[in-house]
Amino acid sequence: MPDTFTLIKNRTEPRLWQLERTLATEGSARPAWVIAVLASVLIFTTVVDVLGNLLVIISVFRNRKLRNSGNVFVVSLAFADLVVAFYPYPLVLYALFHDGWALGNTQCMVSGFLMGLSVIGSIFNIAGIAVNRYCYICHSFSYSRLYSFRNTLMFVALIWVLTVVAIIPNFFVGSLRYDPRVYSCTFAQNVSRSYTVTVVVVHFLVPIAVVTFCYLRIWVLVIQVRRKVKTEESLRLRPSDLRNFITMFVVFVLFAICWAPLNLIGLAVAIDPSRVAPHIPEWLFVVSYFMAYFNSCLNAIIYGLLNRNFRNEYKRIITSAWVTRLFVTETSRPATDGRSMRSKQTPPLPLNNNESLRDRSNKE
Repeated sequence: MPDTFTLIKNRTEPRLWQLERTLATEGSARPAWVIAVLASVLIFTTVVDVLGNLLVIISVFRNRKLRNSGNVFVVSLAFADLVVAFYPYPLVLYALFHDGWALGNTQCMVSGFLMGLSVIGSIFNIAGIAVNRYCYICHSFSYSRLYSFRNTLMFVALIWVLTVVAIIPNFFVGSLRYDPRVYSCTFAQNVSRSYTVTVVVVHFLVPIAVVTFCYLRIWVLVIQVRRKVKTEESLRLRPSDLRNFITMFVVFVLFAICWAPLNLIGLAVAIDPSRVAPHIPEWLFVVSYFMAYFNSCLNAIIYGLLNRNFRNEYKRIITSAWVTRLFVTETSRPATDGRSMRSKQTPPLPLNNNESLRDRSNKE
């Protein structure tokens, strides 16, 4: 007589197999305009992601005003956004144009791993930025000792160690799979109910709660300082500090808006995979995924719009790059013109041993 575990397995496996087969058939035979829209969004996201986050990293290294402990986390966040632009996004584009995955299982695993590395690294770095801002504004007396340069690098290293540790269980659960609806190798929400709930809670809800707590405390302090309730803290709340805080707060809000739909869908699917998943509209699932992808290019734009130091450094970098390009073009043009003029001149004929200069002049 089979045991209880075998009976449960036999009952659930056909439904999960049927669900996976249903998901595999979704996303096929889509209109050409849908493919064009998705590809355009992803291409725009990739280009802005690369250019914008490179500008962020270069700005922090070039500008002395931007070289501080808080912006070390900003550079780490920019690196997390760059990871997806250099590898997973191009593979998603390849799958889009070929209507399926044809790159093998190894590429799928690597792409899914780097996608998770970017996503979890982003939310953990956003949490690290929030804690840093909270300590800077609300506990200013101990900030310099807590966030020395050495300690800050250790905090960033700890963030990435925790990120890698959070991704490793996916390889044992088998949750990194190709999803034809979004043309991506990504986290499969229907593999394990308990594991999906754990992922959503640990990778999204807990960091969001930490960030919300930190920013609420900062907002309370800002309001108290504005109303002259706490005048002893006013020296720390300089206008530039307030602008930096608002910038990072907007980064957090946009991240939550872009990633909340996908995580809520995952949570709903985890509650009852066989009943909830088939009733989620395909367009909603696809839009939620591409909203999450789009978030990777937003941070650099927000820095440029809301932070004067970043905006000015962006202008300097772009101007210097443009001037350098013009200088190289102008200096190479005379050499090219000189070579072209020399090539137009007819070279003199070589002298023959039996021919004199007088005979040649007579022939001419």
